Amino acid sequence: MIGILLILVIAVVAISPGVFASQSPFSVNVDRALEAPSVGHWFGTDDVGRDVFARVIYGTRVTLSICAGALVISALLGGGLGLISGFVGGRADLLLGRVVDVVLSFPPVILGIMVTGILGPKTINLVFALATVYMPVFFRIARSGAMSEAGQTYVEAARSIGLTERAILFRHVLRNVTPLILVQYVILFPLVLQIQAALGFLGLGVQPPTPDWGAILQQSKDYVLLAPWTSAFPGIAILVTALGLMLVGRALQRRLDQR
Repeated sequence: MIGILLILVIAVVAISPGVFASQSPFSVNVDRALEAPSVGHWFGTDDVGRDVFARVIYGTRVTLSICAGALVISALLGGGLGLISGFVGGRADLLLGRVVDVVLSFPPVILGIMVTGILGPKTINLVFALATVYMPVFFRIARSGAMSEAGQTYVEAARSIGLTERAILFRHVLRNVTPLILVQYVILFPLVLQIQAALGFLGLGVQPPTPDWGAILQQSKDYVLLAPWTSAFPGIAILVTALGLMLVGRALQRRLDQR
């Protein structure tokens, strides 16, 4: 319940950031640079006088949109290929499995750096990099689920009444594998959030002046001792979001295991 409450609050902030932040995240006021948290600026100001609270609030939508979009692409492509591979089997399954093993041999951060480094530091490239990193995970989850379902009695019964393999796969097997993919989606979200923030901190994510939690951390790294609030609050936002998602993901996983 704590995780659900945190996710609901964060979702509302992401949908309507203007309700919570009255100031613009782009408004520059050099005369008020690096001011400590106060009534006028709840989270203080950064090195060019921008309101940190407004940038963290507006960065919620940017950061979570990138993570959610990347995971949707991973789930659709990786899960779809894994579903077909596990159900059909044969040489196609063997070939796809070897390709996935090669991709999984790279640490997620290193693979993300490689992809964004080759394509360039753009938002669309960051989404593609995150999708590439976690596509093999969805592939293996869907593949194992499809292989397990392929041997069930209801599949044999469907074949016996004349249903095609395509109909069995997408009308019956898919609906039983989908819960596994959805649970994995929630579990992976905190990990994707961390990788996205890490790439943003390295300057390979969203570029200034667009507010993004990782980018805010990168821009404030030189002021950690002088103005710690510039990096503390976006870090706390990442921590709270990851915590809420992790609590909900683990609860869903336990519920599925009980079934």
